[in-house]
Parts: sequence; structure tokens; C-alpha cells
Amino acid sequence: MNTSDTSKTGKAGELATVHRLPLDDPGQSDQPGEPGVVSGRVLTAAEYARLTSQREQAFERWRGYRSDAVWLANAVRRLAADDRTKFVARQVMFVPVGAGVVARRVWEAKTNSRYERMMRAAEAAGDFEAVAEWEARAVAERQRRHQRVMDWITHPVQIAKTAVVSVATGVGGLLGLGVVLAVAEHDPAQVNDPLMAAVAVVHGTAVAVETAWAPTMAVAPWLVAAWLWNEGRRRAPALSWLAPQQDTAGEPVTPGRVVLALRDLGIPALRKAITDAGEAAASWLSVIRIAGCGVEVDVTLPSGVSTAEIKAKRRKLAENLDRHEHELHITIPPAARTVRLWVADSGALDEPIGPSPLVTDQTLTADIHSGRAPWGQDLRGDAVTIPLWQRHLLVTGLSNQGKTAALRALALWAALDRSVEFRIADLKGVGDWRMFEGIATTLIQGPTDEHVIRATHMLEDGVAEMERRLTALEESGATDGITREMSREPGSGFHPLVLIVDEAQQAFMCPVVGGDRRPYGGTKHTSRYFMAARKLHNQGRAVNVILQQGTQDPTDQNLPKLVREGAHIRASLVVGTEAQAKMALGERAVNAGAAPHELRQGLDKGTLVVSGDGVPVPAGQSSLTVRTHFISGEDANQIAERARKLRGPITTNGAAQAAPVRDFLADLDQVIRGAKRERTEIIRQRLAELDPAAYEGWSAQDLAARLADHGITITKYAGNKVVRADHIRREVGD
Repeated sequence: MNTSDTSKTGKAGELATVHRLPLDDPGQSDQPGEPGVVSGRVLTAAEYARLTSQREQAFERWRGYRSDAVWLANAVRRLAADDRTKFVARQVMFVPVGAGVVARRVWEAKTNSRYERMMRAAEAAGDFEAVAEWEARAVAERQRRHQRVMDWITHPVQIAKTAVVSVATGVGGLLGLGVVLAVAEHDPAQVNDPLMAAVAVVHGTAVAVETAWAPTMAVAPWLVAAWLWNEGRRRAPALSWLAPQQDTAGEPVTPGRVVLALRDLGIPALRKAITDAGEAAASWLSVIRIAGCGVEVDVTLPSGVSTAEIKAKRRKLAENLDRHEHELHITIPPAARTVRLWVADSGALDEPIGPSPLVTDQTLTADIHSGRAPWGQDLRGDAVTIPLWQRHLLVTGLSNQGKTAALRALALWAALDRSVEFRIADLKGVGDWRMFEGIATTLIQGPTDEHVIRATHMLEDGVAEMERRLTALEESGATDGITREMSREPGSGFHPLVLIVDEAQQAFMCPVVGGDRRPYGGTKHTSRYFMAARKLHNQGRAVNVILQQGTQDPTDQNLPKLVREGAHIRASLVVGTEAQAKMALGERAVNAGAAPHELRQGLDKGTLVVSGDGVPVPAGQSSLTVRTHFISGEDANQIAERARKLRGPITTNGAAQAAPVRDFLADLDQVIRGAKRERTEIIRQRLAELDPAAYEGWSAQDLAARLADHGITITKYAGNKVVRADHIRREVGD
């Protein structure tokens, strides 16, 4: 029994309990007869209770068990994750997998399961001719198996008869041989020798088989296991969960990978169809073709799966193929229920393309009539060239993505054709177009409203030139429009005139209103820039007057529908939304797979999605993705210098001439044509005929406001609003 002593210690009078524990081993001492020294430490009451309490000891045991279990689980997890463990497990699992392969092969050979599987796959793919063909094969195979079963019923009797006849024939033959030997040797005992020799051979064979039977039976299971292991090894993809972790990025795209990627898209109907079809699902794919820096394959979708569902899963499909989203492009070919997948080689699209031929080939010249401007490369790596002859152009996209560089590259090529005249308005004004000094007849550079006004005058001058050419072409009696010879003939007045407006959104958003009360910006029929652009789009192409515009972040306000749809070639860099993509390229192109909104801002600089007349779009597609060549400012200056040498001296004006200011009162007096009074609607019509640029599109309110400015009032005569001639002459006389 333990005893305890208590004593008062410290000034506070605290008590300490001393527990004397029994000593089983008194210890050893250097001196005989003296007790040994026992080492120990002082325990608190709580520590003692924990050491002596059954409950605490139970908790301590459970904590130990839990620690052991955690250690064991971690050890098993580490062991299972080790590549050596996976290797051993994989080799062992090859045997049952191979057994399953052999069993399935036997099952399909003995039943109609293979034909049923192929019929399901053909039905899922919508190929009903193949369904009928496989059904006919299944019926023929079923009849063949039935005939084989019937043969097993009738053949045993025939086999028994054949065996009896064969044995009798053999014995008779041997006896006959023995008779021949006996006669030849004059020894009757040799009659049985051939028969006994045959018996000896049979006996020897039986002995050999009996001798080899035990080793064969010992080795046979291992041989079967090796055969099954080999069959399972050939089905290794089924054991991919046991394969060591590998980086599969950049591996070749195979039919199996494409089918698995489609199966795991999360589309239930597609997953079920692929599961039911099994290996036959690979027949839904076309031949995988090498296409530039990637591969291309057409996928015929099973019934119940739409192309829109596949396009909506672009990111997941790309990741299933171990690619980034931008490395997979999905388009819709002409065939129904088919999507075309273009899968880039891993990292290929992040590599820059080579320099422009304009930079590398110092002898390169241009012919805008029959030539094509080098612009870049498509995703396949093939060169992309664009025709500019009589085609209006629109390039749009977010800011700082390469819009000006793409637009300027085409102009630099056209500048190498000395017959082309340029009139350029750069409404950003940071020197991006400065190299056209001495090439363009008009070069406006600056972002202010004054620069927008001058750019508007430039377009209105282009409209006036267009109308002059239309009149001259009619008077010339030409039957084939402006031919190449007419446009290149010096002094003909039909040379190509290219009007370029960069940052055109500045013009559409300009708030300035002119002296004729018509706004320079805006999207109404009274807006001067808008109407000039529309007129050029309507008739400019026919007489070699071309408008090329670059604008950023398209909206209905800064890029009106009528203007963007008037361009023959429409190109878009990365934009923010699908709605903006439709503004840039049109709904038809976007619905068919054009996706500039899926480009990467900042990473896909200079990458354009292009559609329109003359664009080398692959058959069945509505757009082309182009990685444009970047021409630096220094290289652009060198190309421009070559163009200046070809053209000779040209004086560049820094501003377009403003249209002459009309004398409204004089025009009013002219259109009233000596009458005492004239109806206001007749006056508006005659003013528009007199000068469309100044008066076309005027409303009744516009005319009333201008008349009020000059103190002329509108009166009524016979129920019609009229303007009196004496009022006009009074103001003119003043």
C-alpha cells in the first residue's frame, strides 16, 4: 500500500502530496548491504491519475491504434501510388483481362452478339443501309450455326461407321502386306509381322504420351497464363488506371483518343451511343489528316446529338485531348450531323510565324487588279493572301490587339502598285501611318473633332469623285465596267482610289454639328460621315473607289449595321462577346463556327477571323482564322521607301478640302423657279437635287429651322405649307 506524507511548503501554505511507490528492484549499490539508487521524477496528480486510471489507459490504447491505422493507411497509399507496385499489379491484371478478351472473342464467335453490336452502332450513326447489311449477315450466321448443330446429331453414326471401315481396311491391308512378305521370304511366320509392327507403334505412342503427359500438364497452365497475359497486354488501355503517371500533352491524336474524348464530354446521348457501339465508334471518324501544325478529323455524330452541343463543350473536349482551348477549333462542314475538329500540335500556336514577304523579298511588287496581298498564315501553316481589287474592307476588334498593323500591312502591299491612290485618315494620331507621307495624296493624323471633320470631308470628296466617275463611265459607253487597262491608263481618271480610315469609331461618335445643322457623327440619315460611308459602299466598288476602315470594340453606336454589312471582307481580332463577334462578322459566319470572341486577349495579337468575298475559306466553312505577319514601324518605313521610289514625287496634303459652303438663300431663290410661292416638300426635293451632299435627307423640321434663321416664315395656301417668293427676295435684297 502506498503511504503519503504531507507538509506545508512555501509562504502560501500550498500542500504537495508525495506518493511512495513500491520498488520491485531495489537497485544495486557499490557498497554491499546498502540500498541502490532509483532514478525517477515527481508526478502531478493529473499525471498519476492518467497513468493509473483504466479509462485513461483505454483512451491511450485507442490513440495508439488510431496512430497505427493512420500509419498503415499512409504506407498502403504510398505503396499503391508507387510505379513499381503499379507495374506488378498491371502485369498480374493482364491475365484476367486477357481471359476476358478471349471469353468475349469466343462468345462473339458462338453467338450473334457481334452482329447485334455492329447493328446498334450503325443505327446510332444513322446508317440504315449498314443496319440492313449486318442484319442479313446475322441471319446467315444464325443459319450456319443451326446447320452445324444438326450435323453434330447426324455425324456420330457416320463417324462410327467410318471408324469401323477404316480399322477393318487398315487391318486387312496389314495382313495383305504380311502375306506378300511371307510369300517373298518363304516364311509363313511373317504374315503377322506388319500387324504386330503397327501394334508396337501404337503402344510406343501411348507410352510417349503417358511419359510426356505429367510435364505437359505441369507446364500447360503457365503457357495458358502467358498467352492470356499477352492478350491482356494488348488491351493495355483498359488498365490505364494502373499505368504510371505520364504527361500525355503533345501526344499524337489517334481515333481512340478522339472517341474517348467525345465519350467523356458529359453528353448523355453521346456517351450511351459510344458505349453501345464499342470499337465500332471509330467508324464515325474520317481519316485523321495532317493539316499544317495540327491534324484535322471529321466526326459524324450519332442520332440525338447536335453539333451545337459539341461546340458548347469546346474547352472540355480540348482538355480531354490534352490541349488548351485555343488549340482546338470546331467548324461545321457541309455534311449533316458532322463537326470538323482541327487539333493543333501542343504549343504550336504560341510560336510566332515568320516575317512578311514584304520584308524578306526586296524585289516584291504588287498588282492590285490581279494580285493578292500577303497577310499571314492560316492555322494549317499555309500562306494566306487577300484580293483587294474592288473590295471594301472592315477590320475590327478590341484595342491593342493588332488592328492597325493588320490594316497597314495590306496598304503597304497595295502601295507597291503605282496606279493606286491613297487618302488616309488616322484618327489615333500616334504616327502609325506616318510612313505614307509622300505616298498618300491626303494624310490626316490626329484624334480631335477637327481631325474627324477633315476625315469626313475626305470621304465626301471621295463620294464626289465616285459620282464624277459614274457619269464619265456612262458617257464613255464602256460595256464591261472599268477594265484593268482603263484603270492603269495614265490620266484616265479611273485609277484605284483607296480611302482608309483607322479608328473609325471616332468618326461615328463625333458630337460636332456643322453649319448646315447636320452632325458629323452618329448613325442617322443626316449624319455626314455615316452617309458618305454608305454611298461609297453602295456604288464605289463599280468605279474603283474603295473604303477600308479599322475600328475597335464594335457596338451598334460606333459601328452601324449598314456600314459593317457594306464591307466585302470583314475581319475581327479578339472581341469581348459573341454579340460583338456577330456585329463584326455577321450572324451566319458566327453560327457556322467563326469565333473571334474565343481568341485570347493579349496572347492572340494579330490573329484575325476573316470572312467575305475573295477570302480563301476552306470548302464548307464560312470563315478563316489568320495569324497575320507583323511588320514593325522600321520595316514599314523601308517598304514605304521602296514604294516612293516606284511612284516618284507625290505631294501629301495634311487635310481634305472642305465642301464649299452653300448660299442657302441663293439656292432657295433658284429652286423656287420664279413662282410666287412653292410648297415646302417641293422645295426640299429640289434642294436635294441641287446639292445632295448639302441637302439630301433634310426633314420638314430642318427646312423650317433654316428658314427661321433667315427670318422667313412658312405660310399656308390652299391647305398646303408654302414659302412666298417675295419673302425670299426681301431677305436676299437685305
